[in-house]
Amino acid sequence: MFIQYRKSKAGELIIGSFDKQLCLLDFRFRKMRSTVDTRIKTGLNAEFIEQDNDLIEKTCEQITEYLSGNRAEFDLPLLLVGSDFQKQVWRQLMLVQYGHCASYLELAQSLGNAKAVRAVASANGANAIAFIVPCHRIIGSDGSLVGYGGGLALKKRLLLLEKENSYNVSRSDNINKNQSGDKNTLVDQQQFRF
Repeated sequence: MFIQYRKSKAGELIIGSFDKQLCLLDFRFRKMRSTVDTRIKTGLNAEFIEQDNDLIEKTCEQITEYLSGNRAEFDLPLLLVGSDFQKQVWRQLMLVQYGHCASYLELAQSLGNAKAVRAVASANGANAIAFIVPCHRIIGSDGSLVGYGGGLALKKRLLLLEKENSYNVSRSDNINKNQSGDKNTLVDQQQFRF
């Protein structure tokens, strides 16, 4: 598995690819760093090798565009490494539209189990692909900001960035489909408290 450490407007990131798929895009100094890295290494039966490649470069370009407010969607092949439940949560997270939020409860309900809020929150916290699997868009049921691997100050900045740019950035057909009432679309909470 090839990895690189890169500085960004969101802090220092670790970016990793395996078999030409992005499997790691995370905050280098987050609290769960060793837990996430161990899960990925074990799941892929691989070790980290510091080496650049085209996918890591493309990821850096798209993250820079996103953090500048010029990109709402990503065009990168993803490899989600985790349990079946975690993968289910992460796929559901990707349905939360740019510039919008959902609560942990809404995320659990969208998976058909409103009682799984804690398990959903845990899977959300274990996400290893920041920004693209948008765990920063998940907030408390009361609209409060809660937990984020990059810190709450960054979470607030990302939500404001998306809110300010949501009408200026082009969106994919997938996002537009979700706006038209796809049953998997999560309820949008446009108001959140800081």
